[in-house]
Amino acid sequence: MLQLEQELKSNAYPGRGIVIGRSANGKYAVTAYFIMGRSVNSRNRVFVTEGEGIRTQAFDPSKLEDPSLIIYAPVRVLGNKTIVTNGDQTDTIYEGMDKQLTFEQSLRSREFEPDGPNYTPRISGIMHIENGKYNYAMSILKSDNGNPDSCLRFTYAYENPLPGEGRFIHTYMHDGNPLPSFQGEPKLVEIPDDMDAFTDMLWNSLNEDNKVSLFVRFINIETGKYETKIVNKNV
Repeated sequence: MLQLEQELKSNAYPGRGIVIGRSANGKYAVTAYFIMGRSVNSRNRVFVTEGEGIRTQAFDPSKLEDPSLIIYAPVRVLGNKTIVTNGDQTDTIYEGMDKQLTFEQSLRSREFEPDGPNYTPRISGIMHIENGKYNYAMSILKSDNGNPDSCLRFTYAYENPLPGEGRFIHTYMHDGNPLPSFQGEPKLVEIPDDMDAFTDMLWNSLNEDNKVSLFVRFINIETGKYETKIVNKNV
């Protein structure tokens, strides 16, 4: 099991990241999503609430250049399912699952982002809570080692996740030109009980220059009620 704090502090540019797991006391389904940016356009963002989810928004609309890959809804809720992604595939998953497609089937119409030469992976997560039971899955769609002719699709499903355990997936292995895509399966990380401490640890561990926004949600597995925290660098 990796220490999430060390994973983040040792990587100046993991890009966008999703953490999903279960609190140490077993009571909460936990997720976190963060965004980072190297360009003025990427850094000019904040998270705002939208319904039961969130949306990215330009902090200074006058500086917004190309909204296509930076303005989207990272989190949406469909009944007892919470969808978390790094792009507009949130909507693809929502619409697909609303039509009784599975998480994996819904993503078959999508691939990595068209931002060559990086071809940023699309990373996604789905949390399902029903009758006191909790399962989640994560997905990554990425180019074949930077070659956009081939899309690699991986889905990881976690049934009845153990207390105190989570998985962490992010877009880039580290900073670079082009940016190297995430490799391997989602990383096993520790999930605590204290939401405030978890939020602070994540935010303080992200690179000061590159971090933009952070979303954290703890969902009570018995009741389905949730608490959310949003941290924006631009305030």
